[in-house]
Amino acid sequence: MESALQSNFGAKKKAMPCHNQHLNNANPSQPEHAATGSTKQVRFANSSPTISASSDPREEDKRSETDIISTVQQIGPQLKLLPLNDQIRELQTIIRDKTTTRGDFVFCADRLIRLVVEEGLNQLPYTECTVTTPTGHKYDGVKFEKGNCGVSIMRSGEAMEQGLRDCCRSIRIGKILIQSDEETQKAKVFYAKFPPDIYRRKVLLMYPILSTGNTVIEAVKVLIEHGVQPKHIILLSLFSTPHGAKSIVQEFPDITILTTEVHPVAPTHFGQKYFGTD
Repeated sequence: MESALQSNFGAKKKAMPCHNQHLNNANPSQPEHAATGSTKQVRFANSSPTISASSDPREEDKRSETDIISTVQQIGPQLKLLPLNDQIRELQTIIRDKTTTRGDFVFCADRLIRLVVEEGLNQLPYTECTVTTPTGHKYDGVKFEKGNCGVSIMRSGEAMEQGLRDCCRSIRIGKILIQSDEETQKAKVFYAKFPPDIYRRKVLLMYPILSTGNTVIEAVKVLIEHGVQPKHIILLSLFSTPHGAKSIVQEFPDITILTTEVHPVAPTHFGQKYFGTD
């Protein structure tokens, strides 16, 4: 519900730390696996013929975790990764598997979207409040306030709209259509429709796959033209490349990016598979 969200980013905030916050707080003198706790990042199988078959998988895991730490730290604290667990790893694996049926793909994508949306809402601040329970007891809790909206970048971003509505039933959602110009191959805005008072709102920008980052950069520029400050934008995505995330942060240092994985190979087939146009 839109009234369940917070309108003031300056209010007290106690959001659950994302994966990269654990990484940044790790002691550099400790082994890489200690820096990331029990989490492991899904990596692609190494097909290089120079790797011996007797290579220790644990060493591969350590190198992978080192890559995660290096990538996240290079991009900066604006990039937040969901804490990785086996549930998220399985969803990522099914989405990337070319043999996955469309039904299973959509089911797993919706689950992963819901996790990202929930954590996106968790990044918003809240105020403390006290309520009375049915038994007459006082309970100290929290509440979110009005002043938020969603914006999906068409078409793949529309896949995330239902996940946001499942969490916030009355939230308003705008849309942006951006496509590559046939002559220049540059991203071009073809359509944009937002709530009239979007300049007063915090924006959850939805785009599942960050590849080059160009589409998101153009979308943020349109939001800025409508009065939205980059610091009030939280970009929700499922997968990102290091180049895509870095390009966005370099262009808009105040933006927040929330994703489940940063890897050079992004599942760019997501939109076609989700909507059945592959």
